[in-house]
Amino acid sequence: MISGKQGGKHRRRMRITVPAAATAIAAAVAGVMLTAPANAAVPPPTPTIRPAVSSPSQAELEARLAAAAKTAEQPSEAARFSSGGAIDPKVIGGTTTTIASAPWMAQLFYEDGENSFFCGGAVIAPTKILTAAHCVKGADWKGKGVVVTGTEKLATDADHGGAVTGVWRQWNHPKYSDYTLDNDIAVLTLATPVKVRPINITKSDDTTSYKPGTTATVYGWGRTSSTSNDISPTLRKASLPINSDTTCANWELGGEFVKGHMVCAGKPASGRDTGTVTACNGDSGGPLVVGGRIVGVVSWGIENCVEKGAYSVYAKVSTYAGSVVPRVDDANITGDHRSDVLARRSASDGTLYSYESKGTSFATRVPAGDYSDANVILQTDLNRDDYEDMIIRTKAGDVWWSHYVPSTERWADTKIASGWSSRKQIVVPGDVTGDALPDLLSVDSDGALWIYPGRGDGTFSARVKVGTGWSQFSSLRGNGDFTGDGKADLIARKSSTSEMFLYRGTGTSGTAVFAAKLKVRTWTGYNAFDAAGDVTGDGKADYLARTPGGTLYLYPGTGKASSEIFATRVKIGTGWQQYNIFG
Repeated sequence: MISGKQGGKHRRRMRITVPAAATAIAAAVAGVMLTAPANAAVPPPTPTIRPAVSSPSQAELEARLAAAAKTAEQPSEAARFSSGGAIDPKVIGGTTTTIASAPWMAQLFYEDGENSFFCGGAVIAPTKILTAAHCVKGADWKGKGVVVTGTEKLATDADHGGAVTGVWRQWNHPKYSDYTLDNDIAVLTLATPVKVRPINITKSDDTTSYKPGTTATVYGWGRTSSTSNDISPTLRKASLPINSDTTCANWELGGEFVKGHMVCAGKPASGRDTGTVTACNGDSGGPLVVGGRIVGVVSWGIENCVEKGAYSVYAKVSTYAGSVVPRVDDANITGDHRSDVLARRSASDGTLYSYESKGTSFATRVPAGDYSDANVILQTDLNRDDYEDMIIRTKAGDVWWSHYVPSTERWADTKIASGWSSRKQIVVPGDVTGDALPDLLSVDSDGALWIYPGRGDGTFSARVKVGTGWSQFSSLRGNGDFTGDGKADLIARKSSTSEMFLYRGTGTSGTAVFAAKLKVRTWTGYNAFDAAGDVTGDGKADYLARTPGGTLYLYPGTGKASSEIFATRVKIGTGWQQYNIFG
């Protein structure tokens, strides 16, 4: 049931994508955190900035899908195989299932007249599809692709009933090899959010899911038989045991199995459909799931899928969590893959400016409105729609969530807290608790750190007290992953010594959301800091520091949890003393 383009290092090894031409187919704490809009206070001004999003019309997307489906319905006779054996009318060894059991499943259709194919994928955030790099690299998904969600029917059926969505951005692992199929993982960013329940990926430190014998489930619309190129008209699933690296490496094509980057699953194929349970063509990019999390992405297997002794091979997601998460949590003002910077003037006009990142420099600033009544302005994406939001605290102590609504092309303001004038710090570092939903943290007047677990819609569950003693820090910043493990971290500066500490995220809920602090620098000569996110666009969180004289420096993140956490600083420019608030 695996889908994939044909090709690969070994003439009999294949990606598991199907060429279209060859297929037939806030918990309430009174006075502290609110969970619904409140209109008693004046909301912040409407920003003049907005994401620059472009997408084909729905009619054009439907036409693309129809063209791809038409090609898919005209299989190439030359691509058919005749290995013998009876045709088993289901995913090889699998069973049919409904979209209710896997609401996050996605179909990826691509057709440009020459390079047409079908892949599977999984919704891991409202605008994010996890799939295989061999389904993405070299293709123009924004210009010629389409994604279908919300249906178990293959979208070659005109009455499929799913949502048809365009692609805005694409990313594949920078070290993906089209020859070895190593690092075979990718993320598509949709132009509009889809209304299905996402599935989370596993964590970087997950070893339990990969223990030999662990039962995993693979999903897809791939081939149902080794003797036919037809892919399934209905979503199917199959249960497979995880195999050890030794088992995978000792297989006939073991030299092509990359330990740590790949995982293989299933019992050895029997040599025919009967007795074989495996992914096959048409499943490429689809998820291998253990315990409700994606642990693998369908990558490659033996041609026709059932050769005796063969296994299906998947990209090992735990290895790539640190690469994938930054591409999921990458909302920014201008809509590219680089985090932009907000800065509010301290002069009487209180103008907020947006600086578009160019990697290691910024474009000319753009005014976003008069925010003289604000004393905190933070950048985040609470609802994971890939449109960057702002968290704003007014001088009165009200905290607002200001977010862009694409359907109305307007900004909406929701009051999420009141009585927060005495809060020493407010931070929105991303997903701290490991549920793929962004959270909010604050330090109260007594120095206690509280976490408000996000629900993904601008509201929060009951707050949890993480610990005390946080008043010692004059700066507490976080926006993403500083250590390369896919978990949100914090950077704290001790006011008395200018020491900089890393609080590494654990990706767990409760009080143990951060590991013990680790000293990473002693920084004197700076009086303002900002963690805007991934400014350089390399998938690693960066840091900004300003001198009292107004010179701003960018410290590119290295992904190392040590004194080498930042690379050599890059001078951004002077004149930044005019700002007293950074996003």
